[in-house]
Amino acid sequence: MNFQDIIFYFFSTVLIASALGVITVRNPVYSALLLVLAFVTCAGLWLLLEAEFLAITLVLVYVGAVMVLFLFVVMMLDINLEKLREGFWKWFPLGGLVALVMVVEIAMIMLGQHFSLEEMPAPEPKAADYSNTKELGRLLYTEYVYAFELAAVLLLVAMVAAIALTLRHREDKKTLDVAKQVSVNKKDRLRIVSMPADKKN
Repeated sequence: MNFQDIIFYFFSTVLIASALGVITVRNPVYSALLLVLAFVTCAGLWLLLEAEFLAITLVLVYVGAVMVLFLFVVMMLDINLEKLREGFWKWFPLGGLVALVMVVEIAMIMLGQHFSLEEMPAPEPKAADYSNTKELGRLLYTEYVYAFELAAVLLLVAMVAAIALTLRHREDKKTLDVAKQVSVNKKDRLRIVSMPADKKN
């Protein structure tokens, strides 16, 4: 066992432990912080696979933006943890069944003939000027361009739907009417008043 294998098993252990902690801890802030640890550890595993672009994207996008937003939302909202745990045991059998099905599916893939570490050839070493970012872009915009565009459309629809579902028109809230602002005239906003000059002796 070389040093790279030791690093891989260490990162894998930390990743599994942090992922279990996300779903087992009761404090939502601790859960979000453990999810940050899971993302950073997963980025380290991607670095071992020489996928530097995906690793830095995971750190910048998820850890640097999404998880910070989650932390702010969780810390600002008044979450009643007792109320959230009321229906836990009610849906536990269904959740356990779904988890069991997922474990069986993963085991079938791992133990199948198309996923064998003994038959997989060792990856060829890349040149010093090899760019995995360029290779990823070439694959996305050539072989997987339709799937990439479909995912972009689905994300756009989901974003518009989220905005539409959370948009509420309140009577006590002042909002700007762009049409009225554009069509305003000088006479409506400006009044010239003639005042006599102040004469000083």
